[in-house]
Amino acid sequence: MEFQFYNEIAVRDYECDFQGIVNNAVYLNYLEHTRHQLAKDAGLDVVDLARRGVNVVVVRSEVDYVQSLRSGDVFIVGSDVERLSRLKFVFIQRIYRIPSKLATSENESIAAHNMSEICARPNLIIKARMTATSVNEKGRPFLPPELDVLFKEADLEPG
Repeated sequence: MEFQFYNEIAVRDYECDFQGIVNNAVYLNYLEHTRHQLAKDAGLDVVDLARRGVNVVVVRSEVDYVQSLRSGDVFIVGSDVERLSRLKFVFIQRIYRIPSKLATSENESIAAHNMSEICARPNLIIKARMTATSVNEKGRPFLPPELDVLFKEADLEPG
């Protein structure tokens, strides 16, 4: 499976609940962090947009929790972006655990060389669709031309 963009992340101890698994709300942080990295890598400065009164906002979250991550697990968050309408777009995101047999040094990207094996069904953790738009200073939806960089088949580097 190929993604427009992906992040490789490791679970930190404090992200786990009393059951020893990642708390459900933490997955939303992983998804959001990857969306921000995708935008940055595409050349979109969302902080600058916000300063100019344009805020990119999630208007709908659909998350299917398939299985849990635990402390120390290494995983990828893959993201693709599609335009839904004149005013909305969607981030299609997946989280996959990287099997321990593929683990290498901490500084070397695991996913870059093993994406098809990582994205096998047994490694699927989360399936998500995050619908978004942007709003102007009056809170009215609109998509400025700067967001077009998200919808092109850009050559984005993994994060």
